[in-house]
Amino acid sequence: MFAAFYTLVAWLLWLAALPIVVLLSLCGKYRRSLPARFLLWTNPPLPADGIWFHVCSFGEARAIRPLAERFDPGLLRLSTTTRTGYDACRELAPQQTRYLPFEPLLWFWTKPQKALVVMEAELWYLLFHVARARGAKTFLINARISDRSWPSYRRFAWFYRRLFAEVDRVFAQTERDRERLEALGARRVEVVGNLKLSAIPQAKGLLKKPDGYLVCAASTHEGEESAILEGFRRLKSHKPEAKLLLVPRHPERFDRIEKMARGFARLQEWSFALFSEGESLEADLILIDRMGLLVECYAISDLVVLGGAFEPIGGHNAAEAAQFGLPVISGPHFHNQQELFSWIEGITVVDKEKLAETMEYPALLPPTKIVGGREAMERIEEEIRNVL
Repeated sequence: MFAAFYTLVAWLLWLAALPIVVLLSLCGKYRRSLPARFLLWTNPPLPADGIWFHVCSFGEARAIRPLAERFDPGLLRLSTTTRTGYDACRELAPQQTRYLPFEPLLWFWTKPQKALVVMEAELWYLLFHVARARGAKTFLINARISDRSWPSYRRFAWFYRRLFAEVDRVFAQTERDRERLEALGARRVEVVGNLKLSAIPQAKGLLKKPDGYLVCAASTHEGEESAILEGFRRLKSHKPEAKLLLVPRHPERFDRIEKMARGFARLQEWSFALFSEGESLEADLILIDRMGLLVECYAISDLVVLGGAFEPIGGHNAAEAAQFGLPVISGPHFHNQQELFSWIEGITVVDKEKLAETMEYPALLPPTKIVGGREAMERIEEEIRNVL
């Protein structure tokens, strides 16, 4: 009864959203994803009888890859909701990657699968309900509920009780997450740590370290680059040979960041380069305008300034940099990564206003070290194999 009512409401929302979908589909950022998700344009159903992994973004797609690679490639089915996530999934399964349709479309899009494995907070009711109704065992992995989002979950506890009734197995990051998930109705919840610590991407040696002290400004967002550039200016006054790799989080910002960085470099009389034009790292300031190179940048860097937390974004995966024992500077707004940060020693956390002076003397910063939490992948793989 609830599924029928929910589906009716979802169809009404779909109809109401159509004009907006059409308008946004004319924009470069949404030109592929929205027609695929809301109109099924060039988005056919995933083949039946596989292991269906669903993730949201680029970071989650990268995190789930080592787990997915443990299974027969012929069984892999992947879906995502973002363009960057789609591109990352296609690297793993180019013929079996799709955009996740808007919920009511799942009724005639979804084919029977052996398992549905959903990453973190992608809690779509009909995704679990329809997959389970068609024979799939359903898993929620790397599950977390942050302090910031917990009040909203409690407010809609009646809904989440319905949703978690459709989830067969939950793997939580922490004991606190388990308690919150069970309070919302989740069953068979097991704490295994953070999958992202079991699935840290390894560098392939694609980049050669240039001469001089190398700073990587990683996964930056709007409002963060200006503070990082000022900090690098102060650092470079002590280390004239220093170079900065600027790696924005979202590719649609590349053009805007290029203009800002190029102008800043001109004022400082620095050299500037786009990585895509010659793949050289010899300039003072280099914009990495290509996806998938972040871990390669970490591998050759001396200092990492990790974006996404100097503004209230929620933070990003610090383990990818910490595996190299680098000093890492983060902002205080890492609420989406609190559990992950707890497994890493040595991260320097400062407000954006203090970032420049912190960057000025990097020799004072401690190195980072991952201290635990790498057992999640084996436990999750074991449970998925039990249903094959």
